[in-house]
Amino acid sequence: MTAVREFDAIVVGAGFAGVTAARELRARGLRPVVIEARHRIGGRTWTDTFDGLPIEYGGGWISPFAKLAMAELDRYDIPLLEGVLPMPEWAVFPVEDGSLESFDGNVALGRLGELLTTIFEGSEKLLPRPHEPLFAGERIRAVAGQSLRERLDSLHLDTRDDMWISTLVGGFAGGSSKDGAYEALAQWWQVAGGKLADWITIEGQAPASGMSALVQEILNDAEADLHLNSPVTRVDDDGSLVRVTTASGREFAAPVAVLAVPANVWRTIDFRPGLPPVHAETAERGIGVPHTSRLWLRVRGDFGPVHVRDVENGLLTPMFTHAVLDNGEQLLTGYSQDPSLDVSRPEQVRAALQRLLPQAELISYRAHDWGHDPYSLGGWTLRRPGQLTQLPEVQEPHGRVAFANDGIASGWNGFVDGAIESGFRAAGQAADIAGK
Repeated sequence: MTAVREFDAIVVGAGFAGVTAARELRARGLRPVVIEARHRIGGRTWTDTFDGLPIEYGGGWISPFAKLAMAELDRYDIPLLEGVLPMPEWAVFPVEDGSLESFDGNVALGRLGELLTTIFEGSEKLLPRPHEPLFAGERIRAVAGQSLRERLDSLHLDTRDDMWISTLVGGFAGGSSKDGAYEALAQWWQVAGGKLADWITIEGQAPASGMSALVQEILNDAEADLHLNSPVTRVDDDGSLVRVTTASGREFAAPVAVLAVPANVWRTIDFRPGLPPVHAETAERGIGVPHTSRLWLRVRGDFGPVHVRDVENGLLTPMFTHAVLDNGEQLLTGYSQDPSLDVSRPEQVRAALQRLLPQAELISYRAHDWGHDPYSLGGWTLRRPGQLTQLPEVQEPHGRVAFANDGIASGWNGFVDGAIESGFRAAGQAADIAGK
């Protein structure tokens, strides 16, 4: 099959990293084509409706401290709605024997905040310039191999405190605090301002028009030819031209390419020549949390806004009130990092809800399993122990192919802001390779 060659650059993936790269390539005078595996743009962001209510299946919040994402909102005149989550009146948290008990919301979340402040104490010395995570040199390299579990163990917390903080940080790491790097979560703390009052901005602030609308605005500016339903299976780089082949057998060719798909997906693509060792290792080990589902549950029951956390590695944790509806029902949202929860089976979702919140009657729900999504193979990014020191290498292009995704960002690693950052960087690298 003859390759389509009327483009100057190929961008694989139409998430935030990909559309940003395409727009910036256009700004450098290159004509990009965007090839997307799904039937939609947005990658791991996806705005939809549920019973007439707007929801996000993937990343849906932007912190005011995320400067690149905020600049995009300003550029397209999209307001950021702050404080969209109601304050929980009560909380359900685990206790020493593994059972769940109810607490006053202010008390439980206040204690959780104190514990966060404790575990991140001193992180400003490790990450004095949090958007340059290796700036502190040997000081940060010395802890880059430490897991969140090891950090918690060093604090010698009592059983309940350990259970409360481990379910939070373990959830961010994909279920287990053994899997996430301490410095990775400490970097989240520092890029968000380095204080508890700032940390809470990473949730609850949303673009008024939804994430998908922002992605579309960026793509519009790219003026790129878009091909949906086109999973890429092979990337050939002969030193002068990159050929990209889709599952249908269609080929695209251009002098440069930007691979803007999650690092977890790299291992599903046949690279010729193969990936450099650091990229291959990253793909095999993964950066995105491997098993995560996002759920939206419409429930009824006589209770106010709630915040629920199960034990670490629990079936559905966290879960919290997103909105109280006019008829008294609630829209809850929650996450599961346990692959044994089949979100396509209502009886399993109902049983998980019943364990956590027996007062709630499930009316309906929507969910997406990102771990089994073949074009994500996982959710958001949180680096594994030891991966930080590989970051400079994994950010580099290979031949005529540059890489972009939230997982290889220097700053807001794992967030939309990080995806945008990596799109800017990859576009610059690709344009330099192309001589633009």
